[in-house]
Amino acid sequence: MAKKTYVLDTSVCLSDADCINQFKNNDVVLPIKVLEEIDNHKKRQDGVGANARKVIRLLDALRERGSLSRGVRLGKGKGILSVSSYHDIDLSLLPLYIESKHADHVIIATALTIFKENEGTRRKVILVSRDINMRVIGNSLGLICEDYATSKAVSDCDILYTGFTEHLVDDQVIERFYDKEEIILDKEEGDFYRNQYVMLVSNLNEKRTALSRFIDYGRPLAPIKESKIDGWNIKARNKEQSFAIDLLMDRNVEVVTLIGRAGSGKTLCAIAAGLEQVVGSNNYYSRLIVSRPVMPMGKDIGFLPGSLEDKMAPWLAPIKDNLEFLTNNDANVIQDWKNKGLIEVEALTYIRGRSISNAFIIIDEAQNLTMHEVKTILTRVGEGTKIVLTGDIEQIDNVYTDETSNGLTHVVEKFKDQDFAGHVTLRKGERSNVATAAAKIL
Repeated sequence: MAKKTYVLDTSVCLSDADCINQFKNNDVVLPIKVLEEIDNHKKRQDGVGANARKVIRLLDALRERGSLSRGVRLGKGKGILSVSSYHDIDLSLLPLYIESKHADHVIIATALTIFKENEGTRRKVILVSRDINMRVIGNSLGLICEDYATSKAVSDCDILYTGFTEHLVDDQVIERFYDKEEIILDKEEGDFYRNQYVMLVSNLNEKRTALSRFIDYGRPLAPIKESKIDGWNIKARNKEQSFAIDLLMDRNVEVVTLIGRAGSGKTLCAIAAGLEQVVGSNNYYSRLIVSRPVMPMGKDIGFLPGSLEDKMAPWLAPIKDNLEFLTNNDANVIQDWKNKGLIEVEALTYIRGRSISNAFIIIDEAQNLTMHEVKTILTRVGEGTKIVLTGDIEQIDNVYTDETSNGLTHVVEKFKDQDFAGHVTLRKGERSNVATAAAKIL
């Protein structure tokens, strides 16, 4: 099979710092414009900045082994990495209506130049970008364009694991389950994942059902133990919320992921469960840590006036809203908890380097995290800590990830058969009729 040459866009490097090593025995080209754009991001205090700095370090290490302009072997069984400079680019290959000053267009021109150099050979030249529009423009100019597929957890978000399935059984099985007899599912009956919720449906009457949780093959189905959080007046309004509360209140499930549209109750249920197990009657954990990624819309957070707390206030307002709702707007109680160290509400930026034990951690808006950022967070989890990741994969603000490649999606898919993890997709909005309709039809 003929070797290929992959020309990488900036978005690929900023979403995966190790991307240059993901193309097997094929050659990789980084346009010089990509290095300039990476340099512009290196001071960012987030996952994108961390990836930018790591890419620069990797290239510096390769530079010591040879000339990047001539090409350096990436390793045994791998291809050659080279950096294409400006004098290698034939800008005349771009149509007149495309500006050559635009960074994306310079990268496309680099790929077109390499493509022209390899005309008449069997070698394919492929432009790899996370930017959909860049792939469209490149393809319209005759290039083969691909997304950076190695970072995808699933091929399509419609097949993402939901944490729930229906299973057709004999009518007497439903009766036996309600009589608290042991119902065991074996592998011949289907594929089930640990801590997956199973709705047993009678084969005689589809309206006759029973809700259960699958623990493992050879072990009996477990009934749903918790569907409300008494101390905070939270009661499940649908079966998915029942599943979520059941997982949140189970100490044996140390990693919980909740995906749902706006108003589905994912964040409220998580915070209520955390409060119940920290300051409530069921105080198993020593503190509640609630955080969310800072995704700037326009200016970065550093441009906001005031102290660090003042700067963080707009970003953490949704968490504050939920806390106020649960405490009947008692700001003194919340402040007292903070003073005693029972509750920490902070930006996700400051979690790197920490080791957090005996805590209930909630990471809200986790769909805006990359896989590598989520890995950084999960590796901070110490003994006796439970971590909950919540988010809506239909509302992603991070330009370097999407519905199938974000960190939350990766955790859902890769942890779905771990006995210490559980997932629920909340389908129905419960905030208000307006919020539910807006999430569905807008």
